Amino acid sequence: MLPDEGATAVLGADIARRLQPGLSVHLSGPLGAGKTTLVRAILRALGETGRVHSPTFTLVEPYRVGGFDLVHMDLYRFEHADEIVQSGFDEYFGGAIVTLIEWPERAAPRLPAADLAIALALVAPAGGVEATGANTPDGPEGTDRANDGAPRHRDDDARCATVTAHTGSGRLLLACLASPLDTGCR
Repeated sequence: MLPDEGATAVLGADIARRLQPGLSVHLSGPLGAGKTTLVRAILRALGETGRVHSPTFTLVEPYRVGGFDLVHMDLYRFEHADEIVQSGFDEYFGGAIVTLIEWPERAAPRLPAADLAIALALVAPAGGVEATGANTPDGPEGTDRANDGAPRHRDDDARCATVTAHTGSGRLLLACLASPLDTGCR
């Protein structure tokens, strides 16, 4: 549970401390769920002092932080998976670059497996999870179609983060997140 932006910053800092070159982190969730906020927290913890933009329109924002290269991608505008290859973004995969990818489901067949997948969801006022991040025919879930597609939330609403590891490197990172006092974790 991420009750506020401060808790998101703590999670981001925990992830940042454990990132290794070449890791891929996929972030999913509805509009306004906090994907870019989490990426911003990771970048701040790695020492980025400049403005951290959501790459919704630029699609990719590269950074040199923490002694390695990191690329923040936002694939929201992709209409099909082949766009990842057509855009040349596939060159970022398989090397020493850390990739933080928002909306990975837009290019899933063409993306490498996520080392770590983070699904963010808004928490309804009654405490239940409001949206899964799936897209509906009428627009991304978690938006109010009667209100021009604006997200149905406030910035201070709580979020729920589900973190899943898909590789050995991801499992190690997740284990360190779950038990930060473990001596095997840095």
